[in-house]
Amino acid sequence: MTARRPDGTPLTPRRGGDGRLGHELMPGEKAPQDACGVFGVYAPGEEVAKLSYFGLYALQHRGQESAGIATSNGDSILVFKDMGLVSQVFDEGALEALQGHIAVGHTRYSTTGASVWANAQPTLGPTAHGTVALGHNGNLTNVPELLDLLVEREGIAKRLDLKGGKCTDTAIVTALLGATGFDSLEQVALDLLPQLRGAFSFVFMDEQKLYAARDPQGIRPLVLGELPSGGWVVASETAALDIVGARQEREIEPGELLVIDETGVYSQRFAEADPKGCIFEYVYLARPDTTIAGRSVQAARLEMGRALAREHPVDADLVIPTPESGTPAAVGYAQESGIPFAQGLVKNSYVGRTFIQPSQTLRQLGIRLKLNPLRDVIAGKRLVVVDDSIVRGNTQRAIVAMLREAGAAEVHVRISSPPVQWPCFYGIDFPTRDELAAVGHSVEDVRAQLGADSLGHISLAGMLAATEQAESRLCTACFTGTYPVAPPVDARHLLLSQPVEVAP
Repeated sequence: MTARRPDGTPLTPRRGGDGRLGHELMPGEKAPQDACGVFGVYAPGEEVAKLSYFGLYALQHRGQESAGIATSNGDSILVFKDMGLVSQVFDEGALEALQGHIAVGHTRYSTTGASVWANAQPTLGPTAHGTVALGHNGNLTNVPELLDLLVEREGIAKRLDLKGGKCTDTAIVTALLGATGFDSLEQVALDLLPQLRGAFSFVFMDEQKLYAARDPQGIRPLVLGELPSGGWVVASETAALDIVGARQEREIEPGELLVIDETGVYSQRFAEADPKGCIFEYVYLARPDTTIAGRSVQAARLEMGRALAREHPVDADLVIPTPESGTPAAVGYAQESGIPFAQGLVKNSYVGRTFIQPSQTLRQLGIRLKLNPLRDVIAGKRLVVVDDSIVRGNTQRAIVAMLREAGAAEVHVRISSPPVQWPCFYGIDFPTRDELAAVGHSVEDVRAQLGADSLGHISLAGMLAATEQAESRLCTACFTGTYPVAPPVDARHLLLSQPVEVAP
């Protein structure tokens, strides 16, 4: 379906850059990326497309490859999506064309399926009673079984169509929501959701209702808020509620399906809750101004820094963060240690990926395109450099070298998470296990590789305590190798020869 302006002329997607914010500080050196951000709104009388636009803006950090919004006026659904950042995809005309009182928005980072327009969300599909538009944050682990179910229900044609382009787990779920023999989309969802494995925070709609569902483990966050007008909003993070002026009502429970229509909000449970929220949301993924399970992410990160200072003290002159992900923990480290906090590195926030390939000289400079040291601040100083995690280690190695070149007397690296040793199958794009710096190497080995004077990671217990959540309610698989849901069979090779432990 082609989106059109109010005067009837078709909307042409705006083409700009590739939409990468470039969280990585070095070319080709990706920081951990989350799968997506989802946003939904049911608000008669409101400009739901514009609410979704601002909500997605607040969730831009969760995905920068594509963005989309679908709206319904009660009779039909219109979807507009494209590759790029939210600000690149939508203009005033596009938002004006998206009329209605229900909306689903999505911003994507691909962990399954190629980064192409066909895989942008919300996905759109037919149902027995109309149309469904769906946005997904997370990653399913039983895709082969779901494909078999789709073939069983719908025949081989739909499976071939999936292979022809829309190859994501989200597209498969969208197709399965088109099952016949049910009285409503709600009944289809209640039948399908118990058959899904892995992480999913869904926001979807048909022509009349908005729906939200969260996997039984609640791995990815999902919250419900109320607008001053009485409308309802569903979002990946509380920060997205704040930006549209919605009051947080509550978190959507693991194993819960919410249905929102003109009569209000009502809940159905499709599975018993077995909470295993992703601890990496606290470490890095979520915005610091978000609250998860009643705990401020900013407060958790500050406490991680304080715990890090208690566990790994050092004589130093300054504490500096790796911008911006290491800043809250660096502040906490400085508070606990009494060592002054300073900004020793300046980040160029406007540098994303470029189509212009750097010369060999510029490639050797690498990280300098995005970070530059404040020489007057760091020259002659003993530095504590705080970051949230080490993945491959290339970024930290480059930062240490840069600081030494700028005159730092000592460089002590402190990390506000334990060593990352296992891949994630629930929506974080970590490298394969053999690419992780900590695998097969001691902390001393990694310190030597970084060229740092010392290296210290927060303990698992210290990190857990900072979240104020019980360990039994959190997924720590990337640090411990204990998975709350069995990894997909076709991805076991990513674990090499190590045994897989699934939490009871």
